[in-house]
Amino acid sequence: MSHTTIEIDDREVTVSNPDKVMYPGEGITKQDVIDHYRGVADVLLPHLADRPLNLFRSPDGIGASGFVQQHADRHVPDWVTTVEVPARGDDRPVPHLLCQDEATLAYVANLAGLELHRWLATATAPTRPDLLVVDLDPPDGASPADLRHAATAVRAMFADVGLVPYVQTTGGRGYHVVVPLDGSAEEDAVRPAVRALADRLAAEHPDRLTTEQRKNKRGDRIFLDTNRNGYAQTAVAPYSLRARPGAPVATPIDWNELANATPDHYRLPNIRRRLAQKPDPWQHIRRDARSPDQLIAQAS
Repeated sequence: MSHTTIEIDDREVTVSNPDKVMYPGEGITKQDVIDHYRGVADVLLPHLADRPLNLFRSPDGIGASGFVQQHADRHVPDWVTTVEVPARGDDRPVPHLLCQDEATLAYVANLAGLELHRWLATATAPTRPDLLVVDLDPPDGASPADLRHAATAVRAMFADVGLVPYVQTTGGRGYHVVVPLDGSAEEDAVRPAVRALADRLAAEHPDRLTTEQRKNKRGDRIFLDTNRNGYAQTAVAPYSLRARPGAPVATPIDWNELANATPDHYRLPNIRRRLAQKPDPWQHIRRDARSPDQLIAQAS
């Protein structure tokens, strides 16, 4: 196994087997993955700051089985920041990675951590989310127009309760509608409120939308998935790669770009070009953080 060493901010990161192919269809190597995460570090790191991180790792590339790593390995270098947060349903703390700098991004990429999934709350206030997410999960054969209609309807749903929704291509099959919150409410109040609002929206569009958990009950409707808003749940981070053919990248977009951006439109070969031409649409997302009080009141 070959090794190289890169130095980032006076930290040495050992890269094992940099030429190993991670995306066979595109010939994308581990070094390419590391270069991607280093290249998007300036826009990505603010979205990861102080948030516990889960990884989806594919040590043998996307053609082989991967696995989710929720807890930090006890062998992490001493310069990698970790934090202990209580496990779901258990007060015992467990260590999680925090990705606070470019060197940690490179370290994670060397682990074949292709996908970065961040908590919707910070480590200092893990039970008070400052983000909420609705994942639009389309059925097979759903048209792009139907998916965009659903995203626009979810946007209006949140705007009606005084919140400011943003949108992201997931690099998978759908979009995420993401709302910044001020962190003033507990998860156990926010989560059921989002679900109740989504239930109401689905009832208004019964032929197009559903909140039915069971796949065999959804028919050809788009699933409004609010399950990511529970404690210790995660959503794919902006500018994260996905472990899918084509090396798609989860990408924040402006609402006026929705008509031309399919869920897997941005990929490793073109994301850097986009960022060279357009600043991160979410760079000021925290300025739009709002109290969820009206959301909680409307859903009751």
